[in-house]
Formats: sequence, C-alpha cells, structure tokens
Amino acid sequence: MKTLICDCNRTMPLDPPLRERLSQALAKTPGAQADGVTEPHTLLCRREAGAFQRAAKSGDDLVVACTQEARLFLELNEQTDGAPGIAERPIRFVDIRETGGWSKDARDAAPKIAALIAAAQLPDPDPVPTVSYRSQGRCLVVGGAEAAERAAAMLDDRLEPTLLVEHGALPQRRERAVMAGRLTRLTGWLGAFAAEWESGNPIDLDLCTRCNACVDACPEGAIDFGYQVDLSRCKSHRDCVKVCDAAGAIDFQRAPQSVGETFDLVLDLRDAPAFSMHQKPQGYFHPGRDERALVDAVLKLRELAGEFEKPKFFQYKPKLCAHSRNERIGCTACIDVCSASAIRSDASRKGKPKGEPAGGIVVEPHLCVGCGACSTVCPSGALAFAYPGTADQGRRLRTVLTAYRQAGGRDAALLLHSEGAGARLVGELGRAARVDRAVHGVPARVIPLPLWHTASAGIDLWLAAIAYGASQVWVLLTDEEAPEYRAALTDQMAVAKAILSGLGYAGEHLRLVEARDARDLAALDTALRAAPAQGVAQPATLAVQADKRATLDLVLDHLLTQAPQAAESIALPAAGAPFGSLAIDTDKCTLCLSCVGACPEGALADNPERPQLRFIERHCVQCGLCATTCPEQAITLQPRLWLADGGRARKAARVLHEVEPYRCIKCGKPFGTLKAIEAMLSKLSGHAAFQGAAADRLKMCGDCRVVDLYSNPNELKITDL
Repeated sequence: MKTLICDCNRTMPLDPPLRERLSQALAKTPGAQADGVTEPHTLLCRREAGAFQRAAKSGDDLVVACTQEARLFLELNEQTDGAPGIAERPIRFVDIRETGGWSKDARDAAPKIAALIAAAQLPDPDPVPTVSYRSQGRCLVVGGAEAAERAAAMLDDRLEPTLLVEHGALPQRRERAVMAGRLTRLTGWLGAFAAEWESGNPIDLDLCTRCNACVDACPEGAIDFGYQVDLSRCKSHRDCVKVCDAAGAIDFQRAPQSVGETFDLVLDLRDAPAFSMHQKPQGYFHPGRDERALVDAVLKLRELAGEFEKPKFFQYKPKLCAHSRNERIGCTACIDVCSASAIRSDASRKGKPKGEPAGGIVVEPHLCVGCGACSTVCPSGALAFAYPGTADQGRRLRTVLTAYRQAGGRDAALLLHSEGAGARLVGELGRAARVDRAVHGVPARVIPLPLWHTASAGIDLWLAAIAYGASQVWVLLTDEEAPEYRAALTDQMAVAKAILSGLGYAGEHLRLVEARDARDLAALDTALRAAPAQGVAQPATLAVQADKRATLDLVLDHLLTQAPQAAESIALPAAGAPFGSLAIDTDKCTLCLSCVGACPEGALADNPERPQLRFIERHCVQCGLCATTCPEQAITLQPRLWLADGGRARKAARVLHEVEPYRCIKCGKPFGTLKAIEAMLSKLSGHAAFQGAAADRLKMCGDCRVVDLYSNPNELKITDL
C-alpha cells in the first residue's frame, strides 16, 4: 500500500522528520503499513501529479492524504496508462489539512496524522445485504394548481407527473393528468407510494373539456378557471348542468368519492407535510413554499426513475429482543427513537412459526435511513448497526488510538461526526483557522472520525474507545440530527458518565458538542479546546465484538481493573440503563414464576429442587417485562452496575426470593409454595365446588389427587377433571 501526503503548497508544517515518525507509528499499528509512506509533496494535485500517476501504475493500493482534489485524482487514474481501474483497485482519501494541518498547533499534529492515515489504510468492511427500489417515474404532485403545474413542467421530460390540485386556476390546455381533491392518506416509499384522496365537487375534472360554458352560465360566479364549484356561493340554479349536458362532467347528485392510486414519487407543495416523522420516506419531497428547496427537490426527483439499491443498515436477532413476551410490552427503546417510523411492534403471538419467540418488532428496511439509533439504545443487542458493523467500527477505533499513541500522542480526544453536515463543519473550522488568527482550528489531540451517522455509535463503542486509551469521546451534533437522536444520545451518555465517574476516572470523558451550522464555529472552536480527562493507565487490547453485551462485558472488566478507585455498586440513571438488579417484595410474591417465563434474556430462573427465584444480574437488560408480567406487582427495577468481587458477582446466579414448599397431605412431597397454595385455598374457600374432599384434593400433589379421585368415584365432579 502506498500513502501519498502533501503539504498543500507549504501551508502545512510537514517537516522532514514527519515521514520517519509516521513510519514508526504505522509499523507498530496492527493492520497498518509503514513502508509505503512517501516523502511529503508540495503540489501533488498540480506540478507533482506525475508522482501520483507513477504510484497509480504500480498497482499498489493507494491512500491519498487529500480530499479536496479527490475527483481530480480519480480522473488522473483513469487517464494513466497501465493503472488499474477503480473497480479493481479503490483509492482511499483522507483529510489531514482541515482536520489538523491548518490548526494553530499543527506542528504537534504528527501523531494525529499518523492515526488518520492508519485508519485510511484499513481494509473496507465486508459488504452487507442491500434493499432494492424500482421507480417507473410516476410522480404525484400535490398542491395549488399554479405551483403544481409549474413544478410538473420541470419534470415532464424525465417523469410522468400526475397533479392532485386542492385550489387554484388550471391552464386552458390539458397537458397532463389532473385531479381535484384533498389528500387524505399517503403511505409507502420510493417506488411504492399509496395515495388516497377525497373529492366531493360536482365537476369531474376527468370529464371536463374546459370549454368554459359553465363559467359563463353560472349567475353567482361560483365556477372559475379551477373548474370546480364553490359550493358556498352556489344557489342551485343548475344552469351549469344544462350547458354541460353533452360532456356530463357536472353532477350535483354524485356522492363524495374516495380515490386511491399508486405512485413511485411524491412532490408535496402544501404547507403541512403528509408525513409527520423527522426522516421522511425516500422518494417523498416536501419543499413547501421555499423556492430554493423546490428547485433542489425537482433536481433530485429528475434522477429517480430506474432501479436503486441501498445497504440494509441493520441486523435483527429476534431471540435477543426484549420488546414483548406473551403480548406483554417491555422495552420500546428502538420504536421510540426511530425518526423514520420504520420500526413497529409485533407483540402478537398469532402466526408465529414454531420455534420463534412470541412478540418482537418489525423493521421496514425500505423506510430505514441508516441512522443506527435503534442499535445505540437497544439494551440487549438484538438490533445491531451493520454499515459498518460494530466489530469494524471497534477495529477502527483501536487502530486510530494505537497509531496516535505509538507516534507519541497523548490525551487523545475522538470527535465523532457525520459524513455530511458534521464533516462540512469540521472543514469550515479548519479553513477558518487558516485565515483567521482568532480561530484555533482542530487541536492536535482531537481526532475527527466520520461516521455514517452520529447516532450509530453508542455506549459500547464510547467505552471501548476509553478502554483503548482515549481521554475523551465527543459527538458533534449539527442540524442533521433528529430530536429523538439527541435525547437518546443524552441518556446513553448519562449512563456511561455514571460508570466512569463511579470508577473514579476524573474529568468529563463524554460530551455532546452542539454546532448546528457555520454560525456556531466560534463555539465549536472553544469546545474542542477543553481540558483532557483522566484515562486508563494501560490501554486495552481487546477486540470489539459483534455482540453488544459481550463487548460491554470485556470493556467493563478492563475499566474496572484500571479504575482509580474501587466501587461495589454504581447507581445508573433509569433512562437508558442497560444494567441493573430487581427488588422483590417478598410479602407479595407467591413465587408463581411468571417472571421467569417472561424474561427474554434468561436473567431469571427457577430451581427444580426448591421454590426459589434466581437471578443473574449480568443478563438483565432492565426491559421491565418481568415487572409488567408479575400478577402481584411485586417486582421493581433497580438500574445499577454491580461490581462486587471484582465484577464476578454479577455473573453468578443468586437467590432473590425463597419460600417454604407446600407438602402433599397424603405423601408429603413438595409440589408448590406454601404462600401460593394458601392463597388459592383462601380464594376458593367459599366456592360450593371446593368443599369437603374436593378442598382436600387441592392440598395434594398431582399423583395423589388422581389416586384419590379414582378411589372415591362417587365423589367425582366436573371440577376435579
């Protein structure tokens, strides 16, 4: 692998010793390569472009430390004889200029540059399944007549627009399908929208020839060039019906009609959108009355005829899901956080294949936008982000922090940001630092790392980064993030902060950095210069697992061994806590064990030998299904992280409740609990069917009850069967 670096016309202080420092750092970083790092160039995209072409012809994998001229380098690769195509040999690009080379402490940024290059050298994650869309270009345009006609005219040559007008004058010439009515329902996504609208007007636009005879005949002027009757002004002269006799387009006796059709795309020009969620379905555009947004929407719509694919961003493991059991609802974190309304409850047991757990969720991949927030808030790991997976994200974190440390860097702060607005904001901060003496830029210890979406990384990856040696993890939030994401990330960070603080790590390790747009650059510049927090003395070498709970166990074990202070138990915030215990009200609990059957994670168990309720705290995800299932309401959740005996206690089974068994009055064998049998006897004591011998049979085990029944056949009742 060859890595080409450039000081961009000597605007970055890439001193001659840099290559040696980079090589040393990369040589010690697992998976990175040091032998291909070239001497820094000055104008790689212009005067020294030949160096890029020679590297391209070598056939080696290429990393170019410049993102500004990525398109130029790709074109140069195509024009270079003997150079492999992009399909055969991808070229990776990494930004070292705006992310550090233009900051005020750029001379100390060599460790960060080494870290960024090491991350760029990592192989691409394994491909994931895809979701397909097919659009034939049938586009529904909804809104006022004039605006809808103008928008449709811009789409005509690429799509097949159909207008649903709610008001306004129509042009005399009929150039496209036009319907009048009020949109009542819209569902679906790109290539599969189902629209319903209601029309109660006497004039049928499909039959109307726009001859204007009705406009001329109406004495009240209740009909205009929108070719619909204003019923509030109409006095029922019906002159319009007479002049439209041949066409038959006007019928005041026609009942209101509800019409439904399917479309591939929707352009909604009304003030209020048809969808209320933050992330609208792909293929739906709502520019409202914003002229610039309308032009942008039209340009995008024009490219949406054909077949398209996107990654399937998530993996779902129903057996781990703590949403529901036996039609009882527990955890709803993923449903609550999804800003695209792509997740719905499936708590019913009907129609479940044999072997599949009853209950769970359904994720519609066509609506999923890949934010990953559902995997961040999922306490059990049933939902996992797949683009890339957590194992790949963890490998990247470890590579970055290892290279940074090996190059002599200290107190690394990771700045996680989106590939869209977040990356643009970091770039704007870097450019501002280049020309404005008052702007510091991205500090040398702050390592920006782009994510597909900021909500796709949660507590497992944040704490893994701290275990790998990061001093801090900051998440940059811009105007891209939905309110649901902010709330979810805040709750998750509160849990992670409580754990680190409880273990004695000093300082603020985690923070949401708010910077919605370029107007917040000054605040962002200040926020990135925060003081470091206390990290681990010995960085971890563990690997992030695909299973979220397994990763958390490994990370917590390492943080505990490195902890500045011992802690037996750490109280956690109730919102978003993935760990905890249960409090049992022993006066209420009859040990019916309904909670054991409801627990989706196997945290609760019985004891075949004795009436006991046992609990393994490590497995509890605080979903609450046990509490909602308990008929006596005897269970209360206790969010916490229990670390007694070096964390081993939470991994072992312990008894939460134990009662005396009830023994059969015939053979003495225990067959239930004393409290449960006594409660049953008390409730049935006044029932006529459970008197005398029938009442005694309630006190017998199953075997003795059968023997007694057939020993006294004359006393056999229907209630005994």
